Amino acid sequence: MTSAENTDGEETVRPPDPAGDQPPVPLRDIAAAHVITSAEAGLLPADALHPQAPAHPRRGSAVGRLAATVERLRAEVRAAHAAAEGRALVEMAKGVLVERLRCGPAQAARQLTELAHEAGVSPLELAADIVNQAARDHLAEVAEDFVRQASGQASPGAAAGASVAVRLRTAESAALAAGDTQAVAESLLAHALAPLGASAVAVWTAGSDASLTLCGHAGFSADEADRWRYVPPGVVTVARQALGERRTVRVDSLAAVGLPTIGRAEFLDGGRVALPAGTGGRIHGVLEICWPEPLAPHPPAIVRQIEALAELCAHTLESLPTAVRNPAGAREPGDVGELIDLSDGLYDPALVLTPHLDPEGNLADFRIRHANSCFVDPAGRPRSAVDGALLLEAYPMAAGDSELFEKIERVYATGEPFRAQRMTLTALVDQVPLSAVADLSISRHGDSVLLIWRIEDETARLASLLQHAQRLGRVGAFEENLVTGEITWNGQLFALYGRAVTEAPVSLQDLAEHVHPDDAVAIGRFLQAVLHHRRATSTAFRLQRRDGVTRHIRVIAEPVLDADDRLLAVRGAYQDISSQHWTEVALAATRDQLAQTEQESAERNRLALQLQHAIMPPTRAPLDAPGLQVAVRYRPAESEALVGGDWYDAVVLPNKRVLLCVGDIAGHGIEAATGMVVLRNAMRGLAVTGAGPGQLLSWLNIVAHHLTEQVTATAVCGVYDPETRVLRWARAGHLPPVLVRGQEATTLPVIRGLLLGALAEAEYEEEELQLEPEDTLLMYTDGLVERRDTAVQESLTQLLAVAQDPASSLERRLDRLLLYSKSDTDDDTCLIGVKVS
Repeated sequence: MTSAENTDGEETVRPPDPAGDQPPVPLRDIAAAHVITSAEAGLLPADALHPQAPAHPRRGSAVGRLAATVERLRAEVRAAHAAAEGRALVEMAKGVLVERLRCGPAQAARQLTELAHEAGVSPLELAADIVNQAARDHLAEVAEDFVRQASGQASPGAAAGASVAVRLRTAESAALAAGDTQAVAESLLAHALAPLGASAVAVWTAGSDASLTLCGHAGFSADEADRWRYVPPGVVTVARQALGERRTVRVDSLAAVGLPTIGRAEFLDGGRVALPAGTGGRIHGVLEICWPEPLAPHPPAIVRQIEALAELCAHTLESLPTAVRNPAGAREPGDVGELIDLSDGLYDPALVLTPHLDPEGNLADFRIRHANSCFVDPAGRPRSAVDGALLLEAYPMAAGDSELFEKIERVYATGEPFRAQRMTLTALVDQVPLSAVADLSISRHGDSVLLIWRIEDETARLASLLQHAQRLGRVGAFEENLVTGEITWNGQLFALYGRAVTEAPVSLQDLAEHVHPDDAVAIGRFLQAVLHHRRATSTAFRLQRRDGVTRHIRVIAEPVLDADDRLLAVRGAYQDISSQHWTEVALAATRDQLAQTEQESAERNRLALQLQHAIMPPTRAPLDAPGLQVAVRYRPAESEALVGGDWYDAVVLPNKRVLLCVGDIAGHGIEAATGMVVLRNAMRGLAVTGAGPGQLLSWLNIVAHHLTEQVTATAVCGVYDPETRVLRWARAGHLPPVLVRGQEATTLPVIRGLLLGALAEAEYEEEELQLEPEDTLLMYTDGLVERRDTAVQESLTQLLAVAQDPASSLERRLDRLLLYSKSDTDDDTCLIGVKVS
């Protein structure tokens, strides 16, 4: 091997070649001009390069000499480890030179030393650069990316770029040389993660049940590692979250989150990063990195370095023996042949799937390695049509609505099995999607996936429907063979009897021992009808269970006869009718109570109606008052339940004046009727005093407030003087009277007056109205005009329109008002008409 200088003044390396037809290899294509020592790169500690005995205050003592010896030996061991890891990287670089220069190992070693000397770098750095250029893998891309980002910095940035390449390649060579994942974890922390500020690292391997086993760690205490040796499925930790979500999980500070994890007590304020370590779509484990301080955002170059380390862990976990990767003992068979044999022993359709990777090593699809003997294609194809095909080619709808492919991909990646009932599967038949409902099971076995489904046929669907119907109806079925004595119960019947399914069923002959004594006769008749008369029958009884619970049961049974009409068996069903029984009892009691209440209510309404009619008949004889015609109308409520307290009065007082009153008690029923009697009679008695209408209403308010039980009422009161034709009137919350003069009808002005009984004392305003011959005055209660969907003012307008129509007599006018009334409340109505002659 010789060195020469080309025409451009560039030094080249020419390998020994007898033919002389190989071009020289430029030195710049092999070595990078990055100057950094191994100690600066973080590979070897300074005391490993120059081991010295540590200072000790009692160096001359025996203990001091022993401590110095131990420390020296430790330094030598560390130096030996570092040298061994560095030699592995150098040996890989030598292999690259042997392949490229077609020389021997000794010539490659000399060439490496000469090139490193001429480039001004250490052999270790040059070896890392040679391996990066030869591999062109993810580690090389990470190192080049870091160098590109540091190219705009000063020389220390370039040195850092070389440090990244050396650190990553050294960690890789140490991992390849390691015999277990514990050594891998220690190498990752020492060579690649400690320079990034990390203080501890844990390497987890994922089991087939999505459990996690700690197979390597560095930076954690031995007791902490023992406590976290195994994480069962379902325990959410930082690493478990990265495995389940299949993404990098970053925790800036453990103190701010509640996720448990290894070393939480030791590094509570520190940050964590957990990365899934997987290849080809399958996650083999998780790399968890611990920092002692809260995490600041990492630059992209550091993120790519960490991802490269996770990829290195994935290849390491994949290549290590099963016993090392999974010390907990979880078995992950990798032999597809065993899984095929297993699937052929199943009674349900099953597919054995293996991953299909794209050229870049990513999971693209699954290959159907085997369809078992019970395979039934939803599209009607034979087994040979799908065996060996890709899953998405054979079943393109697997990536559609059902997300079946995504679930298979997740099971393959995490190892966590998937179970689902009544899942919709869709297959394409001549480009027509056909759906079927099936129970699904997906599990990972080594590097393969077993997909099992059970399509619910009509028989199974009906059986399931019957089972649910029996459960909802609390029905238990039985069959008793009278020849062999065998008794068959379903599970629901055991529950009705309160017996365990392991206990013996109760025969029909022993049924009387489990019923209430009062029902023994009914059971005897039931058995006689079934066993002796051989006819289907049913009866109800009270079942007394051993736990003290009494249930109301209805049993129905029918005999089973052979061809010679001999009794072979009895089959039937028990039904728990306890809720129905108590519902019927409660309903009967409610009916009795309702009937009594209705009877009492009808009696009260009848008494109220009789009392009202006795005091105020619907019509009355004309009033004997000179120069005045008085007519009244009373229309009771259509329903007896609505009998109210409407009242009227028209009477000639001792001073020859005429008292005209209309009132309405709030409410209905006997209380309203008796309140009406009190106020009407009180008004008559008070009017004898000769007081005006305002004073009369004031006294009547005192009566309503103090001498009755919370009676409130509205009223309008007028006192007419026949000599002067003057009407003095007042109102207490009542509608004002209507005056019909000529062809016009108007309402009197609304004057101040409070509801009767509302306050202890109240004053009422009076008004005087000078009547003229042929004038008609109408007083009424709200039952004449009140409507549920119409304002009172609109109802009054309709009343005035009817009232101003000509009428042949006062009686005729009142009848027309009642006839054309549009009230819809079915309430009582009182109406007084006064016409001046």
